[in-house]
Amino acid sequence: MKFIKRHIILVLFLLIGCVVWAQSDKKSSDRVNKAASELSKALDENAEESKIAADYEILAKELIQKKSYAKAEEYLRKALQIYTNQNQKEKVSAINREIAGILEMQGKIDDAVVHYEDAAKISVNSLQKQLNINDAGRVRNTSSPKKQSSYIQQNITLLEKENLPEEKAVVYQQMAVNSLQMNQKSQAIENYEKALENIPKTKPEAMAVQQKIAGIYISENKFDKAIDINENLLKETTKNKDVEAQIKQMQSLSEVYISGNKQKEGISTLKQAYELALKEGRTLDAKNCVELLGNIYTKENDYKQSISLYTNFLNHLEILIQSDSTLVDAKIFQLTEEQINRLEREKELKDKLIEGKNIFNTILIIFLVLLLFLLFLIIRAFYANKKKNKEIALQSLRREMNPHFIFNSLNSVNRFISQNNELEANKYLASYSRLMRNIMENSGKDFIKLSKELEQLEEYLQLEQLRFGDKFSYKITIDKDIDTESVSIPNMLIQPQLENAVWHGLRYKTEKGCLKLDIILKAGKIIVAIEDNGIGLTQSQAIKTDNQRIYESRGLNNVRERIRLLNELYHTEITLNIKEKEAPDTGVVVIFVF
Repeated sequence: MKFIKRHIILVLFLLIGCVVWAQSDKKSSDRVNKAASELSKALDENAEESKIAADYEILAKELIQKKSYAKAEEYLRKALQIYTNQNQKEKVSAINREIAGILEMQGKIDDAVVHYEDAAKISVNSLQKQLNINDAGRVRNTSSPKKQSSYIQQNITLLEKENLPEEKAVVYQQMAVNSLQMNQKSQAIENYEKALENIPKTKPEAMAVQQKIAGIYISENKFDKAIDINENLLKETTKNKDVEAQIKQMQSLSEVYISGNKQKEGISTLKQAYELALKEGRTLDAKNCVELLGNIYTKENDYKQSISLYTNFLNHLEILIQSDSTLVDAKIFQLTEEQINRLEREKELKDKLIEGKNIFNTILIIFLVLLLFLLFLIIRAFYANKKKNKEIALQSLRREMNPHFIFNSLNSVNRFISQNNELEANKYLASYSRLMRNIMENSGKDFIKLSKELEQLEEYLQLEQLRFGDKFSYKITIDKDIDTESVSIPNMLIQPQLENAVWHGLRYKTEKGCLKLDIILKAGKIIVAIEDNGIGLTQSQAIKTDNQRIYESRGLNNVRERIRLLNELYHTEITLNIKEKEAPDTGVVVIFVF
């Protein structure tokens, strides 16, 4: 008789299971369907890739709440692909970390380690990098709770300095589990309580953590404490009018009552949960209550109560199914998921078409780029040729020797020889040859060191003094802040102005003249001032021959043209200013600014 009754109960239970096997709780199904609908909409409207990736993440998180880890992993990997293509390193790191967590929950330890390590490599955030490195070490040492404890403690130390409550809650729960593995139950409770400090009371995670604490008390036969926790949780869920959580909490409380030998309270609480499930049209919850009550009656050999319970449930089953929307929700998710798959295939096809078009556009762009590059080479060759012409012109101007200077120098030598002044002739020729050698050596350079230029100018002025006797004296002063070895200036640009001062100003004076060359550093610029007290520009022009006027004009034009070419070629800002002194002073002041 007992054998037959037991089989009747088993058949009834199998029948109930076949009806409700595909059901899930309504609230989580609503959230999953909403997330799936948003994703489908984003795909259908061809939204931005980042929006689609974000919707993949949201749907995956809802599936994790339902413990649909394989599906959650699938959608996270799709988000990972998008973020990888967009080179969003921190998002790629975060998704790898989430995937690692899911793999860990599925017991895929090796794969979880790989993803934690990938998250650490990609992250540029030092905190996240170290958290992932520690988690990789923690998971790798699953078989050694003591080693795991070290990695978890490192993460706790890191997170205590940061305002990341979710991360803190997770790591304290990991430490609690680790403490249980080492049979340190009081420490496990302490860590679970620290986790609770970082979880809002209204979240389901808070209830789950408190249930774990209650479980530890049950394992220590501290049933009163476990009952207190569950009764408080039931009050909270009742207050919040969360029917789903309320029914689950009643089931948990009844199990604690029964574990604490309070059979009557346990059965009463389960019956209340069953009645509430029937009232709210929650088929799966009603089935669970029936199963739990049936197990209790079976253990007590109270088959009459057991059969009566199953019969009652079967009588309500049709109405429950009609009023329970969870079956519809499951079908909606299935259809939405099929639509998501279809839209993904369409998107992939569209992307391939766009890719083909992009290849054609790329070829066209490459052709245009090559054409532009060729045009660029032509233009560059044109400007290079133009620049070369300027350099040649500058070189030509720079190498142009002063025929008057050479002719007059040779005349001076001839005069010294005719006067039997061999010593002066030799001295003059020696200075002249040194000057010519320096000029020739530097003739191919646009710029030379200031020290070298001063050496040439000194030799030139000495020659002019030998030629004109006591007609003038000269003085060269250099700013003490100028390093003549590191400063470079244009070659032989100053000399023509010194020549003009001597030949057209000082040599016509009746008394001894004075020529000053000052080199000054001011506001990062080199200022060269040439000052003489000769007869001046006006009187000089009056006594010149036509040939002398032409030569002087040509020499000045040569200098100005060189300055223009130097400014164009080297982007310098060289300026030249020549002015006559005002009466009663006589002479000319020439200012170069380099």
